[in-house]
Amino acid sequence: MADRAAVFIDGAYLTKILDVDFGKPKIDLARFSDILCGNYERLRTYYYNCMPYQSCPSTDEESRRFASMDKFVYTLRKLPRFEVKLGRLGRVGGEFVQKRVDIALAADLVRLSCGRMIGKAVIVTGDSDFLPAIEAAKDAGVLVTLFYSESSIHDELLSAVDERTPIDQDLIDLVAR
Repeated sequence: MADRAAVFIDGAYLTKILDVDFGKPKIDLARFSDILCGNYERLRTYYYNCMPYQSCPSTDEESRRFASMDKFVYTLRKLPRFEVKLGRLGRVGGEFVQKRVDIALAADLVRLSCGRMIGKAVIVTGDSDFLPAIEAAKDAGVLVTLFYSESSIHDELLSAVDERTPIDQDLIDLVAR
């Protein structure tokens, strides 16, 4: 459907830029998604992230972070036209990294694009790992728009998309809760 858009949000990226660039505001993700779609009808927003790490037994801080994220995910799942996809944290070289998040976003982008379910894909990320999926979406005739932070973006990603818009204070002010 050429008049529908899907929004693909890399949750860790959005959280990072909201924290670092804008002072940790709370935003209305449904309104944010609708604004990003512009004149296109929003088919759905896909939100990708991982639950925070909890040791066994967990610390008070770990429990607090986990409970906060759990409440956030529960709230998102109740929003109309929202789908939350959670990956897993894996330990690589002593550090925790997200697993299955990027591939889930890429698979959904390609599936919806090649299935002609959308005419526009709106992506919120800074990760160049999505380049092959973006190329596949474009090859399927989908307009790919990137919303990003100027402080955290890969140059190849900027070059690969059809349209690019920095997330700025004006946008954050429109969607602040």
